[in-house]
Amino acid sequence: MNYLIESNSSGAYHARKLMSKVMSKTSMSLSLLGAVVLTLSGCATTQSLTPQQCQSSNWQEVGYADGSQGRSGAYFGHYTNSCASVGGASPNRIQWEQGRQQGLKNYCNELNAYKLGREGYDWQPVCPLEGIEKLEEAYSQGRYYYIRQRDLDYLRSPYPFGYRHAGFGYGYRPFGYGW
Repeated sequence: MNYLIESNSSGAYHARKLMSKVMSKTSMSLSLLGAVVLTLSGCATTQSLTPQQCQSSNWQEVGYADGSQGRSGAYFGHYTNSCASVGGASPNRIQWEQGRQQGLKNYCNELNAYKLGREGYDWQPVCPLEGIEKLEEAYSQGRYYYIRQRDLDYLRSPYPFGYRHAGFGYGYRPFGYGW
């Protein structure tokens, strides 16, 4: 009893044709999904301003919010470009920088540095140099906790070494062997 289908049989032809249709539809769906994700992520990261926002924004509040998030002074260029593209008034750099400096006081403290490290976020180098050692130490301790917890969670997963059930009916295979 030979269960192999010969390569020139009509069954093999139909199987290849069916697989090519499935693969082309799958790859087309994945390509479309990837394009949608890239488009949406581009919209989420580049906030465009309306002419009303360029003219009536409280730039000190905007700067405060940016400073609290650890944004650098170079981020102001984003607002300048957005307002120039919509033909609105130019943003007030002095008010924005005053607000950002106030916001940096929230960002540049030891508790926030530890929290950012513990949650796995990157530390932005925007803080004044005095007291930077304490901030870096707090961030390092938080980051150490984050990495340690991530590794423990990985080792506690049911299949830590990647031998997961692939949906083909084979189940768990210790050490990658097929038995």
